[in-house]
Amino acid sequence: MSIEKMSFDDLLKEYRMIWNNRLLDTEGRNSKGTLFDAIKRELQDANSHPRTRKNKYEKYYSAIKRVIDSRVSEEAKLLIIKIHNQVMEELS
Repeated sequence: MSIEKMSFDDLLKEYRMIWNNRLLDTEGRNSKGTLFDAIKRELQDANSHPRTRKNKYEKYYSAIKRVIDSRVSEEAKLLIIKIHNQVMEELS
């Protein structure tokens, strides 16, 4: 399944299951924008104190591992990983 043909509302729900304590800023955004922004912030380690931040490659590895180890559907895992890859390419 491609990213373009899926429901971002459903995928955002799956993402929230992985990061159950993470607050996601949804103000003024649709589900797609919220999801991409959350993943970008995650890879930039924007939720950590500046002195404890890890580089984007370390964050990418830990994020992918967390997605793979989660209980969300296999389809959602694949799509969330694809979005991580897309955002990582944009950051590089």
